[in-house]
Parts: sequence; structure tokens; C-alpha cells
Amino acid sequence: MAKKKKSSAEKRHRQSEIRRLQNKAVKSAVRTSVKKFVSLAQRKDMPESGIAESEAALKDMIKKMDTAARKGIIKRNAAARKKSRMQKFFNSLKAAQ
Repeated sequence: MAKKKKSSAEKRHRQSEIRRLQNKAVKSAVRTSVKKFVSLAQRKDMPESGIAESEAALKDMIKKMDTAARKGIIKRNAAARKKSRMQKFFNSLKAAQ
């Protein structure tokens, strides 16, 4: 008896499931980096090293957003808009110091 051939739809489903999980992880990492930056930036008792920590978190967030946009996980303009807003927020904090 010959083996039953698997359909290409089943393979496509497996591939899409793997991609969905990978994309979910990247989106989650982006959201986590945004939350980390905002929480660092909004501290009331920000020490001198707080600006440096916030700047490092901002750079990490921008890197993750660029990566997600390049892979097509989030739209390019959405990433640019969010990066711009966060940079503007950071600059206002820096000016207030």
C-alpha cells in the first residue's frame, strides 16, 4: 500500500502557526520595551543616571521597533509614528531636567 500524501494546505497551516507564534513574541517584546521606557521616564524621583537609563531604554525600543517593521510584523509608518512620539516625550523630559 502506498503512503497517503499530505496536502499542501496542511503544510501551509503548520508554517503559518510557526510564523504566528514568532510574530507574537516579537510584538510582545516591542510592547515590553515601550512599557519599560515609559516607566523609566515617568519616575518622579529621577536620579542623574535616570536620563541615561531612559535613553538606553529608548534606543533598545527603537531597535526592536525597527526590526519588527523590517520583518513586516508592524507597519512601517506605525513604527515611525510611535518612535517619533517616544522621542518627543524623551526630549521633553530632558528639557525639563
